[in-house]
Amino acid sequence: MTLAPGTTAHQNTEAPAVVPSQVGVLGGGRMGAGIAHAFLVAGSHVTVVERDADAAAAAHERVLGAVDTALRLGAIEGARSSFADRLSVATDASAFAGAGLVVEAVPEVVSLKSQALRSVEAHLAPDAWLASNTSSLSITDLAGVLERPARFIGLHFFNPVPVSTLIEVVTGAATSPELVALAAGWVSALGKTPILVRDSPGFASSRLGVAIALEAIRMVEEGVASPADIDAAMVLGYKHPVGPLRTTDLVGLDVRLGIAEHLHSTLGERFAPPQLLRDLVARGDLGRKSGRGFFDWKDAS
Repeated sequence: MTLAPGTTAHQNTEAPAVVPSQVGVLGGGRMGAGIAHAFLVAGSHVTVVERDADAAAAAHERVLGAVDTALRLGAIEGARSSFADRLSVATDASAFAGAGLVVEAVPEVVSLKSQALRSVEAHLAPDAWLASNTSSLSITDLAGVLERPARFIGLHFFNPVPVSTLIEVVTGAATSPELVALAAGWVSALGKTPILVRDSPGFASSRLGVAIALEAIRMVEEGVASPADIDAAMVLGYKHPVGPLRTTDLVGLDVRLGIAEHLHSTLGERFAPPQLLRDLVARGDLGRKSGRGFFDWKDAS
């Protein structure tokens, strides 16, 4: 599928903007819960699979917490029970047996994702679709462990999922054109904008976002300016909604480091992680989730 200049994926497909009736999400952390929430709000029955009962229960609360927030803010309408009744959690991939689509959202580690995708595919019907939420790993490489690579695609959601408006639709070498068109329709049905990206290191968003973030971190390291002032330069000078260092805190410094290391290994020295980033991660200053990164998040809700 080729995009015309200046267009996005949803402008190039006749696929209906509807989501599958049964959707699975592997991994119920912050991203996985956000993905589950998005499909739940769009009308799907959603099953989240986690590693154990405690993690599954936490994922259930995380998704319904997002529903509660959306209801309170008036972003969605309906009774809480109408969403809760369509959400289930489990601890085994066999729970995905009836799903038309499963989105993998486990940590950004090749071996972990490969193992997870193989496990999920083994439980899916032959006509089901499979996607990865990877932000930088090769869709073509991940598809290499699958029996049905044509039915696999990248769906890169952005954090926080409920308020983000973009999803990268990443096509691997074997991804079928039918799936590309369907995926663009799903994204539109979620109320978000799909952009179509050919599989390459970092895709479009991570490659650009990491490049800016790494340079911002080097500027902090060199004493050019404070994190707040560097962010202000991008927010006020270039109209970015959030600065690169605050975004890094929201994404997680450990996640940012992992992506940078992957891009460094595939694209070269321009993506070499600054020592400051390595030091902060080693110290446990991972951003919002740990309470501190480039900014103090201890009082954040």
